[in-house]
Amino acid sequence: MNRKPSSPSDRRTRVTVLVALAANLVIAVAKAVGGLFAGSPALLSEAAHSVADSLNEVFLLAALRRSRRPADNRHPFGYGKERFFWSLLAAVGIFLMGGCFSFFQGFEALGSETSESRSGYVAGLVVLVVALFAEGGSLLRAVRQVQKQGGFSSEIRDPALRTVIAEDGTAVLGVLLAIAGMALHMVTGQVVYEASASIAIGCLLVYVAYRLGRDARDQLIGQATDEESSNRIRALLDAQPEIDSVESLLTMQLGPDSTLVAARVDLTPGLDSEEVELVAVRIKASVRNLVPQVDQIFLDVTDARLARRAAAQEAAHENGPAATGERGGT
Repeated sequence: MNRKPSSPSDRRTRVTVLVALAANLVIAVAKAVGGLFAGSPALLSEAAHSVADSLNEVFLLAALRRSRRPADNRHPFGYGKERFFWSLLAAVGIFLMGGCFSFFQGFEALGSETSESRSGYVAGLVVLVVALFAEGGSLLRAVRQVQKQGGFSSEIRDPALRTVIAEDGTAVLGVLLAIAGMALHMVTGQVVYEASASIAIGCLLVYVAYRLGRDARDQLIGQATDEESSNRIRALLDAQPEIDSVESLLTMQLGPDSTLVAARVDLTPGLDSEEVELVAVRIKASVRNLVPQVDQIFLDVTDARLARRAAAQEAAHENGPAATGERGGT
């Protein structure tokens, strides 16, 4: 099946996801070995976190590939929403594999009296420090890509990039929590600190999974584009001399770089069919130049006065004698 060529943004996102995947695979193995050697619940929780992140990166790579399929008869607006679907699966993966396992490790550690050897503590802390640098490097690359695309002041439209930012940021915080828990356990001999760190990591993962899942859900069911872009499109339509009024303006995100715009406009009287067609072509081109991610534009030309008159007549008919049960005549 032919696919649309990758945009520069897509290629950068793919490299960012691949870097995160490589880092998470190496770190997951190191954390798992270190956690089993040290008997550390916090380190094992972090290993589960890295496994979940690795699986999620595979989901995101699938999303990047599948979303480039061209539109067809069954999907006339393309496959851009594939990214939202796979991002939702990634959120579920973070919740189930990361959050739930971290809770299990934390509560299990609270009921145990096992103690770690000093060599176990040292090995675990070394693994966590290495993981901190690896996760930090992956996060730094993702942050740089966001800055090239407008920075954090604007919405991150690509769900794959948004998920990598969330995963790597959470991973850095999780490693810091695990380091703190292991260090306090080593100093005090109380496993409660390490168990608490594991439970805190679980809470962090569940929260991130909820936020990512909520965003993916909103986009899957048809989220409008950002308010700034909508206002700019409405202002452009209002400024057209051939448009008397903009009766309604609807937008929907079809993908990171794909937006649908549907507008019902009332044109000035006196335009013939050829002039209306030329005006529509010019307006669509102007909207695309103003907001480049808009690639589906539909203009519904209507007569606002006739529409309001028809609505009033319909309302009067609904509230007339037949609606109230009264009967006319003498």
